[in-house]
This record gives sequence, C-alpha cells and structure tokens, in this order.
Amino acid sequence: MVEGSMTQGAGQGAARTTAAMPPFSGYATPAPGYTHAAPPPVQPAHEYPEYPEGYTPTARDLPVIGGPAAPQDVPTVELTPLSAPQPQQQPLPSGPGPLYVVGDVHGYLDELHHALFEQGLIDEHGHWAAGNARLWFLGDFTDRGPDGVGVIDLVMRLSAEAAAAGGYCKALMGNHELLLIGAKRFADTPVNSGAGTASFQAAWLLNGGQRSDMERLEDHHLQWMSRLDAIAEEDGHLLVHSDTTAYLEYGDSIEAVNDAITEALQRNDPDECWDLFRKFTKRFAFRDEEAGPLAVRELLHTYGGSRIVHGHSPIPYLLGEVGTEDADGDEGAPRVDGPHLYADGLALAMDGGVTMAGKLLVVQLPLAG
Repeated sequence: MVEGSMTQGAGQGAARTTAAMPPFSGYATPAPGYTHAAPPPVQPAHEYPEYPEGYTPTARDLPVIGGPAAPQDVPTVELTPLSAPQPQQQPLPSGPGPLYVVGDVHGYLDELHHALFEQGLIDEHGHWAAGNARLWFLGDFTDRGPDGVGVIDLVMRLSAEAAAAGGYCKALMGNHELLLIGAKRFADTPVNSGAGTASFQAAWLLNGGQRSDMERLEDHHLQWMSRLDAIAEEDGHLLVHSDTTAYLEYGDSIEAVNDAITEALQRNDPDECWDLFRKFTKRFAFRDEEAGPLAVRELLHTYGGSRIVHGHSPIPYLLGEVGTEDADGDEGAPRVDGPHLYADGLALAMDGGVTMAGKLLVVQLPLAG
C-alpha cells in the first residue's frame, strides 16, 4: 500500500449576502399620539451679546464637570495602577543545553517513559520538562515490542514541545524504520532477500513486525519516518544507528548521506528501499580488535567527530554474554548497566537489549568519568 497525500485543502467560507438592516431594537416604540418636540426658534443674529474676538460662549444648560449635577464616572472593572509591575514572559534559555541520546526502543513505550522520566527529560504526564536540553533518538522505534506507533507519536510530540521550550528532540533513521516503510508501501512485492525471493511484508514479520502497529500506521507517520536523517554530529559525537561502514557508500559528507537516503526513499522504488534496509542491517563493523578501530576512524575522518555513538547491535551481543554464565537472572536475561565503550574508546554502543529483557538506555553525553 502506498501512503496517501498529506496535502490539506483550504475550505471556503459561506458567501455573504447583503440585506436591509432591521431597526435597532434598543429604540423604544413611541406611544400613541406622541409627536417630536419642535426645534426651538433660531435667535436673530442681532440679539447675540457682544463677545471679545476669539471667545466662544458655553451654553448655560451644559452640566459642569465635577459639579453637583454631574453623574459620577465609576469604572466597571478594577483598574490596575500604572506603577504596578506587569507579568513578563520568561525568556527562553540561550545557548545549547545538555545532550542526551536514546538507544533502540523497539515498541517498549512504558520503558521509554520510565527512562526519560528518570533523566528529568519528561514529567509524570509524559510532557517535555528539560528546557533547552538536546535529545537524539538513534532509531528503531518499532517491531518486537507492543507499541511502536505509540513510540513514534511520543517522539513526534516531544519534538514540538522541546522546540517550544528552547531545546530539541530529533531522531535518526534505523533499519527497522526502513523495513516498516517498505512493508507499508510495497507489502507483498517480491524482493531479492539473498536467501531466496521474499517480500517486505514477510521480512517485516520475520523481524518482529507487530500487526497492531501496521493497523495504526498512518500517512503522517510514514512521511515523518521517510524524512529522518541517517547521520548527525553533535559536540564531537558522530551519531548513527548501525555499527556499519555502509554510510560511506552514500556520500562523503553528512549532508550528502542524508540527502541521498531521503531522495532514494522519495523515488518509491521497492528494490532501492530493500537495498537500503539490507545495508543498514549489517553490524559488528567496529567489534574486531584490530579492524574495528580502523573502521571507526574511517567514518570519523570522513564525517567528523571524535567518537561514534550507535545503536542497532545489542550490547550483550557485542560482549558475547548472551547464553553465558555472565547472563543476569534466572531466565538468562543479560545484565546491562549502561552503554558500552569499545574500539579503543572510539565507539559507544547504546542498544541495551530491551527486547531481550535488557535495559532501554537514555544517557547524557559526554560520559562522566
């Protein structure tokens, strides 16, 4: 299914007609036999008294302001003295605020609310409470968890609320956004998956797609996702979703990469969308002890920054802890206390493995200590 147009038509108001105005109802109806009083006769000019040049007489029957016959002017509302201080709108904070990043959410809306509240980024009602703070989501809002569309709605709303408070909330494109866009647009269109012919819909379901999300997904969600940046740089941190070097295939600058991916999605080609998803699903490019730091340095040299911050690959996988004695809890859930710094300190992993009972990470950068 291809999403529809978001163009909003402007309605036209009803045509105005000109009609005779009815008599003003405030005028009283004259009593029978009532006649208007005749105007007083004009006094002959020769009967006016002599006045000095430039003098204008005042009629004797006009009330004197402040005199005994004058009505008192009583205000109907309490007047505020001019000297009373007037409330002033507080100016928005100037300069950039603290920087936060959020790892993969995957539809775990309640866990996201809790993690953002713990960091003071939202209040108990889920509204932005961090002033001029800067918040970046690293992608993968949907699939596997129960409420991916609810996560998207929250991020979109926080973006508006943060901007109004002098901060911002932004998001990157994850491989699951690419997959969801393809599943919604192209559904059962065959694609070459490398393991045989499949479809976006089949691949999406295989990767944790939730039918409830597909039923609630609307055009504005798709348009928002399809315009997300793939890469950004903040305070020396190169922000990406995937721990892969595939970004290098789309341009030699941040702007070029983002433009190339946005334009590819606008062309609405299923093969091109599938190729994007396939490339940004690759992982572990930074994990090797020798090749990993070299791959990170190539990305930093090309796009800037002094450290890569990424999601995508769960920290327990990067550490090799899944299914080992290092796992935490009776059910083998991995223990994740925070982000994982590796590749000679050049890469910071932010996917805490919330889908495997790990932890949804929200962290302030740079790391303390």
